[in-house]
Amino acid sequence: MNGLIEWWARNKVAANLLMFGIFMSGFFAFTSLERELDPQVRFPGLQIVVAWPGASPVEVEEQIVARIEESVRDLDNIEWVRSFAGESAGEVYILAEQSVDFTQFMNDVKIRVDSISSFPRDIEPPQVQQWVNRNEMIRVAVHGDIGERNLKRLAEKLRREAAQLPAVNIVELFGVRREEVSIEVSENSLRRYNISFANVATAIRNNSLNSSGGTIRTDAGEKKITARNMADTKQDFENIILRQTADGGTIRVGDVATVIDGFEDNEILATLNGEPAVLLQVMTTEVMDIVTASESINKWVNERRDTLPTGAKLTLWTDNSELFKGRMETIGSSAFQGLILVIIVLMLTLRPKVAFWVAFGIATAYAGAFIFLPSLGISLNFLSTFAFLLVLGIVVDDAIVVGESIHTESQKTGGGITAAVFGTQLVAKPVIFAVLTTIIAFLPWVFIDGSTSEFTRHITWVVICALAFSLVESLLILPAHLSSLKPRENLSRFGRFQKGIANGITNFAQRRYRGMGQWAVNRRYFTMSIFIGIFIVAMGLFNIGYVKKAFMPDIESDEINVNVVLPEGASYNRALEILAQVQAAEEELVKEVDRETNTEGALIENWYTRSRRDSVIAIVKLTPPEERPAAVQHMTAKDTALHLRELIGDIPDAKEVTVRYSSSDNDPGFELSVRHPDLDLLREAVSDLEDQLRTYDALYDVRNNLEGASEEIRIELKPGAEKLGLTLADVTRQVRQAYYGEEVQRLPRAGQDVKVMVRYPRESRRSIESLKDFRVRTADGNEVPLLSIADLEYAPGINRIARWNMNRAARVSADMKENIREEIMTDLNENFFPEWEQRYPGIIRGAIGQAEGEARFIAQVLKLYATAIFVMYAMLAIAFRSYWQPIAILIAMPYALAGAIFGHIAVDMTMAIFSYFGIAAAMGVVVNDNLVLVDYCNKLRERGMDPYEAIVEAGVARFRPILLTSVTTFVGLVPMMLERSIQAAFLQPIVVALAGGVLIAFFVTLFMVPAIYTIGFDIGALCGRIWTRIKRMFGFGNTNKIPAQAE
Repeated sequence: MNGLIEWWARNKVAANLLMFGIFMSGFFAFTSLERELDPQVRFPGLQIVVAWPGASPVEVEEQIVARIEESVRDLDNIEWVRSFAGESAGEVYILAEQSVDFTQFMNDVKIRVDSISSFPRDIEPPQVQQWVNRNEMIRVAVHGDIGERNLKRLAEKLRREAAQLPAVNIVELFGVRREEVSIEVSENSLRRYNISFANVATAIRNNSLNSSGGTIRTDAGEKKITARNMADTKQDFENIILRQTADGGTIRVGDVATVIDGFEDNEILATLNGEPAVLLQVMTTEVMDIVTASESINKWVNERRDTLPTGAKLTLWTDNSELFKGRMETIGSSAFQGLILVIIVLMLTLRPKVAFWVAFGIATAYAGAFIFLPSLGISLNFLSTFAFLLVLGIVVDDAIVVGESIHTESQKTGGGITAAVFGTQLVAKPVIFAVLTTIIAFLPWVFIDGSTSEFTRHITWVVICALAFSLVESLLILPAHLSSLKPRENLSRFGRFQKGIANGITNFAQRRYRGMGQWAVNRRYFTMSIFIGIFIVAMGLFNIGYVKKAFMPDIESDEINVNVVLPEGASYNRALEILAQVQAAEEELVKEVDRETNTEGALIENWYTRSRRDSVIAIVKLTPPEERPAAVQHMTAKDTALHLRELIGDIPDAKEVTVRYSSSDNDPGFELSVRHPDLDLLREAVSDLEDQLRTYDALYDVRNNLEGASEEIRIELKPGAEKLGLTLADVTRQVRQAYYGEEVQRLPRAGQDVKVMVRYPRESRRSIESLKDFRVRTADGNEVPLLSIADLEYAPGINRIARWNMNRAARVSADMKENIREEIMTDLNENFFPEWEQRYPGIIRGAIGQAEGEARFIAQVLKLYATAIFVMYAMLAIAFRSYWQPIAILIAMPYALAGAIFGHIAVDMTMAIFSYFGIAAAMGVVVNDNLVLVDYCNKLRERGMDPYEAIVEAGVARFRPILLTSVTTFVGLVPMMLERSIQAAFLQPIVVALAGGVLIAFFVTLFMVPAIYTIGFDIGALCGRIWTRIKRMFGFGNTNKIPAQAE
């Protein structure tokens, strides 16, 4: 290695060309990076959907879902299986482990599902497809009172246009109904014309078609024979002939039925600021450039507004590229300010030339990192960009150590290439191992399983690549740039000022620190006890809940999302009543804010609502915080959301009412899974658990996902029905034709399939009396009243069945006003669950959602870091040829955690998953400093110095680089810590953890490490004395040689 360092130091041309090549390669790689707001999470998941028309949820569970679950039970690499059985269809979701070969896994599942021979005969073919998770980039609203059909068709046309724009591929419609042709035949018409639904359906299928009759090849050429009679309009269907009458007349569909060319029978009311609206959602794709996509959409919207039909409007409602730009600007501004602070510190403590090239090394390391990011699948997003800020103070550490060493040698020897080479070689070993240990400290994040890995790897690979190139820059490029360094003469005023600061640091180290360091070594056991006490205090505060903890930080969004879920069977009128209740609450909130500020639209820009039979949603768009009047600056999204929830009031018949205000709270604050094969017992257990949860003031909107028992009408044939040639299948088929409808064909319209359904009129389908008057047609054409051949019985039914890992399961969840999940779980485990589990034998509970993810994450981190620490120890033990010295170096790593805990307490910040990145970075810094200290101590010992004196002298000699590595890392983070924007809040836990870890690491390196280092020699001496006594006791060996050190 020494020869390589010398060759590059003496060949400045090669060093400059290498640097230029890194910059050019990095630039070209940077231009090819995808740009997205958040890293796209790619779930290795499958969705299996099986339709079974007319089947009940219980039948779907037993004959569809359970059989699919059983077929894949013994497949390897399955993380979980979640299933749902509903009316006429079943869904099974399978999540595989992150490391699985997904293509092979999907093929295995398809083979297993296709091989199931016990499926019912009348099911539709199972659909096995990848479970794709896409994020919304941009939201455009098409709104105006122009009629539902016109609005929908205009939105569809605009969707196709938007999908063709540069960087845009997937655009979806939200808040629309599918078009449908409904041919409605009343019971009176059926009786009057003596026809059945089957007659009408058959006539349409036979007469509404396009068909090819082949080709006639003549001498003059080919002539194709075709029939082009596919009905498309209302008139086309009305003119289809059903049959001829005995007197030669014609009965057409229009004579017996009403043809409605409209929408599916599933009412939806979607509005934007009170006007009917359809949303165009621009979704993420595999190849992303959110900025280009935004520019395309914005330009298109501005151009298209003036060409819309009268009464139609186009509004760009949400554009996440603005959030992307805001985050990039915040990170970039903080990074630039941090870089300026780092350069100032370097200029004040090192010679300007040394400071310049040390700081320039940051740019080289960054450029080098960009080279490999595209091939690693890393995009330019807020996490990968922040990683460059995170590593700012770390990549400069290597250059500081090398530059300071060259500077010191130049002062001693007069400078030149020899000083540059020797100064670099002197610290090459600790620098190399410092980078390797820091890389190892981050490497476990690459191996984290699950969706979390899609976030962690974007930070990890940036840090690893930047560290690798910082090593190249500091050992191969920096020495060449400092090879002309000479002792300074005729100093300027700034030069004298800078030299005074540098000398002041040196004098402090020699006059003050030497005494303090010697005191720590002389009283090493007392020193160790102090630091052990500090660590115990930190962990105690952490364990007793003094530090707020959450898996994801609670970051406010600029939207409030209200979601009301209604029970199965609820009426559309009830949904409209709830929608009016939510809208009234929104209007009251707007009035309150406007009264307080005397300004319209001070807090709320606009709102979107959508109601269906089963749900009501509202999306409230808030004014960006920087644009709000001073009078409402204090109103956070959380405060607004909680107040809106109060204004909405109670909705007793709702299954679920949620109000979301955070960009990271897609999951409820508190969530548990409860499983048992007996559905009735499961309901009782869940009810008791919900009652207990409602006793906690911090929880509100407690709910579960179990469907309530609904009332259903069951048909049972009476004795004697068989004599008429009727079976239960015949009867239920005809009832289904009337009330659900029979699909006779699908029409291609604007790239979509439009169903054509034959059934009862809408009024009859919504009347129980019509079922009592229903007539069943026999095979010989006669009709009999339904009630004469069958009994109608009202009975409790199940609308939907949820299963988790092959058991019936319930999800019990609640929102939290404050994050005290651990305290609630502790109380439940001690005072509720033991008796509850005895009351309901066989009940199984478990954590799901964020709690499950957090538990799995912590378990993986502990296992991976145990491995990483052992690898570090082994590497350092081999390098230093010692068992004890690596312990002295690595024992300081836990204090990065202690520093992070104190840092989060100091700024009153929640400790989240990203805080552990800061702890990993702080571990790297403390190991770097310890390596520099211990390596120099070993060099002093090689010159014959006593180890108890050498460790103190090493601290004095390396005081400046240790101080600079800590100070530059800290000051580089100060701008981000002081940032108050929402964009910075997501990343500040990392910064606080790293800053706190670095501060405590400085004192650990200079005081605790010397103490533990010399304790090792005490242990060695003690072992030597014991060994001597043993030899004397048994009378063998040479008793004169006593070990003097612990190696």
